[in-house]
Amino acid sequence: MILDLEFKCNTYKFGDIMKRFIKSFVTISALSSLVIAPIFLSAGQASAETKNGTDASYVGAGVAVGTTNGGKTGDAATFGGNLTGRLKLGDTPFSARGHVLWSDQTTAIIPQVSADVGIAKNTNAFLGLGYSFVEANGKPTPLGNKDGVAVTAGIESEVTKNFLLYSNATLGIDAYKNSSASALSIQSGIGVRFK
Repeated sequence: MILDLEFKCNTYKFGDIMKRFIKSFVTISALSSLVIAPIFLSAGQASAETKNGTDASYVGAGVAVGTTNGGKTGDAATFGGNLTGRLKLGDTPFSARGHVLWSDQTTAIIPQVSADVGIAKNTNAFLGLGYSFVEANGKPTPLGNKDGVAVTAGIESEVTKNFLLYSNATLGIDAYKNSSASALSIQSGIGVRFK
């Protein structure tokens, strides 16, 4: 009977200790959560505020400078203008792009798809692949004088809420009618965000 009473007393003490331990554990956990949660929330908010890249869809206009010469008549480097547009494709790292490069004689129309990478706050670098359609074959544009594959590398940066600056270089592969040379054009301009 003494052993039974001693066992009950020990059991009661052990149970009492466990209850106190659980109560203390729950209290400490709750207080820790209240202290730690705001730290994680503010870190997440700061991370979202400094997210690299821009998701802006925009249209823009500027200058286009042909920097190469195919070596034949009608192949001279040409100065002109550009219209550029970007449509961000959802939450993917891809965009549909369009460039129109013109000279005083004809126009090159270049639809492209690009892969975009955020490199700084509100700033993307991109690499695009498409095809250049020259309206009047044999006439000079800033990107050669005939149809061909066009590869573009560039950068765009949202400088205010609705305006961007962009600059890119486009390589027209086999872009001259009487030459196997490639053409290189540099474009820069200002874009206006529409989405």
